Parts: sequence; structure tokens; C-alpha cells
Amino acid sequence: MSGAARGDAPGGGRYGEAVFPPEQAGEGERIDFGALAYDDTTMARLRDLGVGPGWHCLDVGAGTGTVSRRLLEEAGVTSVLAVDRDVRFLTTRPVPGLDVLEADISVPDAVPGVFSLVHARFVLMHLPDRERLITALAELVAPGGVLVLSDAVDLTSDRTPGTPYSTVMRAMWQGLRTTIGTDVSWVPSYPHLLRGAGLDAVAAEIHVPPLLPGSPISRFWADTWERSRAAMLATGLVDDAAVDEAVRYLDSAECAALSAGMLTAWGWKPEEGP
Repeated sequence: MSGAARGDAPGGGRYGEAVFPPEQAGEGERIDFGALAYDDTTMARLRDLGVGPGWHCLDVGAGTGTVSRRLLEEAGVTSVLAVDRDVRFLTTRPVPGLDVLEADISVPDAVPGVFSLVHARFVLMHLPDRERLITALAELVAPGGVLVLSDAVDLTSDRTPGTPYSTVMRAMWQGLRTTIGTDVSWVPSYPHLLRGAGLDAVAAEIHVPPLLPGSPISRFWADTWERSRAAMLATGLVDDAAVDEAVRYLDSAECAALSAGMLTAWGWKPEEGP
């Protein structure tokens, strides 16, 4: 989740520097709350795609490495190369078959080789030049392999009832876009972009974890708001009291809202001809 590069925000901000620095106390735990909310869904999709023994996998923006390790320990893949701009969370628990590479995927040729599976979750939404990056990731897929991309989709809209949650979520998306260039508006175009990158049998799905008091996804959002509070306040859409009210709302029986969804799209690299 932290493998982002230079943003296209007006201020030229960058994930992991302007917001969500990995050295900040508790950042690994914030990422892991997201993992608890989404890992089972991710792993179910990867298994359905046939990922298993004999597969060599690339996990881009691997964060704390939860998916990388589960690929090895549960799916039984042969190897995983976990890539991130900052690998401090990936090196704390080595497992057989897990290799770690500190690299910026926005740099051409940053990752060597080709892979049966190329997986990136909550990475491209923070990066500029997204179409080029999707094409570059597709080039890392071996013939007969699969590229799997997951990113957030914002489910608030002008017709969403006004609640403390929806108010703060709108401020968060605007603040992150201004500060580090995060942009989820283009995520629904993933299937089209995967086809444009030369992949076949493209499909997509959306998972929306329930917002329940004390749930991992509710704790993830509360922590994310706290860590991006300055960017949110700078939008002028919220003040400190509004953010505090939204955190209380998330942890109450009054909460009635949709979390941001996770859109997962995949496409297969055609087999080479004879």
C-alpha cells in the first residue's frame, strides 16, 4: 500500500512523505487494518484465478506483506517478489520464497523479470501517469499469466445523505488529491485500460466491507482521517470538530453508510504462438 511515487498534485506531494510516512508510529498497524478488511477477498479472487504451486508472483506496493506471505503460506506459490518504495515492514518477518525489493515502480525497468501473477492493490490510485504504469505492469506478466489490480472506488455522491461520515470522506478524497495526487475517479476504467494494455479475458468486481463499530475497516478509516487531518482541514470542507464527530459516528450504532469499495480488475497475457 505504500509503493507510491511522485504525485501529480499541485504541491507535488508524495505518498509516504506528505501524508502517511512509514516512520510515523502506528503506520504499519493502519495498513494492517486495511489488510484485515480486504485480504480475504483478495486471496479468494487470486485462488479463483488459479494462483498456486508453480506460480512466480510480483506483489507491487506490498506494504506490510500480508498478501505476499499468504500467497506463499496458503496458496503455495513458488515465489513472491514483494516491491515497495520503503521495505521496512516487509523485512520484519522473512518467509521462505519471499524476496524483497526496494524500488519505485514509476521508474522504467525498476523491476526485473516476468511473472505468472502481477498484483497491485491500493497503489496506482496514488500515482501519476496511470495508463503508462498499467501498460508497464502488463509487460511484467509472463505469457499465460495474469495482472490483477485493486483500488478504491468512492461510493459517496451528491445524492448520498449528509452524515458526518460522508462529509469527512469527501474532504479526505479532495485533500489527498490536492496533497499527493490521489485520484480514484478513473478506477472504474480499469477493465478498459487492461484491454488497452493487450490483455484478454478481462473482468472486474467490487467488494464493499461493512462499516461496523470496531471493525477493521472502520478503524482503518478513523486512523486514515487522523493521519490526513491536515490535508482535510486545508480543503475548507471540514474543521477539527467535524473530523472528531465522524470518528465517533463510525464507532457508534448510528453509523449507516457505505465504505469506499475495492474494485478488482484482472486480465490475462495471451499465450505465445508456436
